[in-house]
Amino acid sequence: MDQSVDVARGGDETSSTVLAGAAGSETVRPVEEVLGAGRAQSAGTFRFWLADQRWEWSDEVAIIHGYQPGAVRPSTELLLSHKHPEDREQVANIIARTIETGEPFCSRHRIIDTKGCVHHVLVVGDDMVDDNGTVIGTSGYYVDITNALEEDRRQTLDGALPELYSARAEIEQAKGALMLIYGITADQAFRVLIWRSQETGTKLRALATQLVSEVTTLDGPMVELRTRFDHLLLTVHERM
Repeated sequence: MDQSVDVARGGDETSSTVLAGAAGSETVRPVEEVLGAGRAQSAGTFRFWLADQRWEWSDEVAIIHGYQPGAVRPSTELLLSHKHPEDREQVANIIARTIETGEPFCSRHRIIDTKGCVHHVLVVGDDMVDDNGTVIGTSGYYVDITNALEEDRRQTLDGALPELYSARAEIEQAKGALMLIYGITADQAFRVLIWRSQETGTKLRALATQLVSEVTTLDGPMVELRTRFDHLLLTVHERM
């Protein structure tokens, strides 16, 4: 569903996202240790307010760009200055379209942090609305998908966990949908699935199965399809 916010809180608050595996009383099985625990994905939240074109970054997004939390006040100019030169015009056009139409800001591109390191990021957003249902901006996540899976985790997933085999079909289908919509690799798609599993506290297989079942209902032009898929990815856990 669209994300509703309390407008009165304004921009002094910066929401911070903590990504962790789901906690519970059940004994943790090996497959859950691999898929739902350990170091969280590099991801953080953002908000963009249409009225004054104001950005908010969580601490994680600031760090992805190379800044200490609270060290800078994000702006469109600062944001574009960190885009890879080959991607800057693309992102600038997307932001301009967001300002003109209220369309959520969603993209896959490269950024260059303050140390000169290149990060491949996936930006996934959804409409931000007020209590009357009026679109007032967009909010969502930056996900750093730079690194592929660690080799030891890849070996574990491929050979040491037979429990995962029964879930492979659903996960592979969900990965395929992410690869098609966002133009990312299989490893990057898997990282995005793990991120959503951790962020929402849902089992990876269940999340993948629900995502695949709902993605078949989407149709329309690619730009519209991607926007609708962004919303689906951010809300699919709510319908499980």
